[in-house]
Amino acid sequence: MKYTTIVEPRELARHLDDPLWVVFDCRFTLTDAQAGRNAYRRAHIPGARYAHLDEDLASEVTANSGRHPLPDPAALAERLGRWGVDETKQVVVYDDSFGAMAGRMWWLLRWLGHDAVALLDGGLPKWMREGGAMSAELPAILPTAFRARPDDTMWVDSGRVEQALQNGGIIIDARAEERFVGDIEPLDRIAGHIPGAVNLPFEDNLNLGGGFLPPEELRELYAGATRGKAPREVIHMCGSGVTACHNLLAMEMAGLRGAKLYPGSWSEWITVETRPVAVGEEKACE
Repeated sequence: MKYTTIVEPRELARHLDDPLWVVFDCRFTLTDAQAGRNAYRRAHIPGARYAHLDEDLASEVTANSGRHPLPDPAALAERLGRWGVDETKQVVVYDDSFGAMAGRMWWLLRWLGHDAVALLDGGLPKWMREGGAMSAELPAILPTAFRARPDDTMWVDSGRVEQALQNGGIIIDARAEERFVGDIEPLDRIAGHIPGAVNLPFEDNLNLGGGFLPPEELRELYAGATRGKAPREVIHMCGSGVTACHNLLAMEMAGLRGAKLYPGSWSEWITVETRPVAVGEEKACE
């Protein structure tokens, strides 16, 4: 069976010794770039490789980019091959923030044509609550060749965002409400949101235990946020194209396929002073 959205801890536990399953630890803290790697070195799910958001899952920041530009496909494919991933592998990704960071790797693998990738539901907190094993031992890896087949219809640039807003498309912003409305901005130099965007914080996809809501509840949630538009007319964004992937995963679980990612997101949008900025609650999604 191939897992393409989420996988439960008990199912991953059954496959820890399966050579056809490859696990990635994607823990990362935006305010401390080494915190995730240090936590991995102390303990991780047995066999997991570590994927660093800045170094592995993004390319170099430029004056006109957001904080986490898409990685070069060839470079990421080469890394995946060194990590032992090819078309025969089931990939599982996790973090300690309920998918906020690992969702980015889920989306990147899908972008490169590898759909056998799933997020560990509930992440490391749920894994540990259920008695999952932990280890400080680094995995033995048999390198292989990963063939990238990037699908660039899955993402849009700022120009496409502007066109979408003019043509009635839906922009969904996954940031916390206080950042969306402009009350605070801990990471970027300008606070607020793109005029016309709606706010659906990625945490809204989760239940009280940190796992994803059932598909039917996610479908209802996104029916409200998308205002009746087809998924192909929906663009997801956040601060830098990371937590937006969580919302894309939620829509996939809900059977609403075809929405797109704006990788540059807010941190790219504000690099051009003439682009409009809005503050306030009037566009927040209820």
